[in-house]
Amino acid sequence: MAVSNHTPGDGVLADVDTKAGINGDSVAPNSGSGFPKPGGGSISHWLQGALEDPLFNYRSTSELPSSADVVIIGSGISGTLIAKHSLETWPEKTVVVLEARGFCSGATGRNAGHCKPDQYRGFSKYEQAFGTEQAIKILDNEQRTWSDLVSYVKENNVDCDLWVGDTLDVPTTSASAQATKMAYEGLKAAGGKVDHIKVTLDPAEASKISRMKDAQACYAWPASTLNPWKLTAHIMRSNLQNTRMNLQTHTQVTDVSRSAEDPDKWIVHTSERGSISCSQVVHATNAYSSAIEPSLRGIIIPHPHICTRAVPPATYTGPVGLRNSYGVLLDDGAMFSVNPRCTADGMVLFGGSNPGQKKLNEWLEKHPERWVDDDLGGEELVTPAVKKFADEEYIGWNKNVDGEGSVFDHSWSGIIALTTDSMPLIGELPGLLGQWICAGHNGHGMARIFTAAPGLVKLMSGKAWEDTKLPDVFAIKPERMTRLK
Repeated sequence: MAVSNHTPGDGVLADVDTKAGINGDSVAPNSGSGFPKPGGGSISHWLQGALEDPLFNYRSTSELPSSADVVIIGSGISGTLIAKHSLETWPEKTVVVLEARGFCSGATGRNAGHCKPDQYRGFSKYEQAFGTEQAIKILDNEQRTWSDLVSYVKENNVDCDLWVGDTLDVPTTSASAQATKMAYEGLKAAGGKVDHIKVTLDPAEASKISRMKDAQACYAWPASTLNPWKLTAHIMRSNLQNTRMNLQTHTQVTDVSRSAEDPDKWIVHTSERGSISCSQVVHATNAYSSAIEPSLRGIIIPHPHICTRAVPPATYTGPVGLRNSYGVLLDDGAMFSVNPRCTADGMVLFGGSNPGQKKLNEWLEKHPERWVDDDLGGEELVTPAVKKFADEEYIGWNKNVDGEGSVFDHSWSGIIALTTDSMPLIGELPGLLGQWICAGHNGHGMARIFTAAPGLVKLMSGKAWEDTKLPDVFAIKPERMTRLK
């Protein structure tokens, strides 16, 4: 067998420095060019709780297997789910997951913890780009993704701090209010599902619901927040119960080449641990995919974003704490995402493309070597914008507080994988028979991957695109590759 029999307890821990495993130079070199970052580097809220978990530095076998049927590059939610569905689809095939650093230490382990299906807001943009039918399919797919994720968590009793409730979209300017109303009305007129969306267009009532001073309207529908690392770890532990599964952390893939001995095989090369032969390769490294496969360069574009953690003040704690997740909408597409972890530790996580992101982008233009570096912090550029927003927008955030007010105690970066059409890339890479991809999630992976990953495995098993039930615009095709470049 290409993959040795084992149980999760039989694996070996990689002999690596824990901090270097997250922030070392194997994937995202730190150029030392002076970007402000928190002490100890950019370790996310989720990874802080994962460093001592045996899975973080886990290797099923001490040596890299010489061959396997399926090799998956990347151990985030995409790679882990693809492994799950591969094991279920092919009872006889062996599966190896290779991870350059610690388990699930990339984008999945660094996001803001939302599974928020877009139910109307992107409709106008999608309709203009892809037509009415595809625009509706994109939104319907996000709803199905959320439903599938929640069902999995509940049916398997996954300990991942799941919250289910109303998420709020709150436009705070006249322009953003007009844009959201146009998107909602456009979707409704086109026959899309809107009955589950609660709409409040009166600013005073919207302000009361959202607790936000400048609220112009409020749109509410069911969504979730969760600990994405815990969810992914649960799935991987289940995978590892299968003797055909092999996980190798701290194993950086450098490139993939055609086998000289067997043209139906691929050779996956690593930087220090040799190579592995396989029939099928899956690229599931999101923003880093183009570092391994040259044809993706200029198509998948890495882009750092910052998440900021706050200890809320007494006026927003306990019984008076926030009870909804948020998308706070500003002009020109800027927004704050807000995740109050009301089912867990009560911390409030602020992400999104807020005004501080513009300053970060300007800094990155002067330091282009840092576009793929998730060791960035944000105290001097992004955190001030978050503090200003919370103080000025949330009514009474720091008012009449006895003792300490809010404390913005930590920030970290994650690398978003952008595509120029804002759609993920799902399918077989053109001209590379047996190489597949599930990447390019545009910072919205948690609302797409739970359907995209099983959809990809269906394609790998020979089924038609229609069987995936994914929007057609997710498919990676030669003409789309040319257009994106």
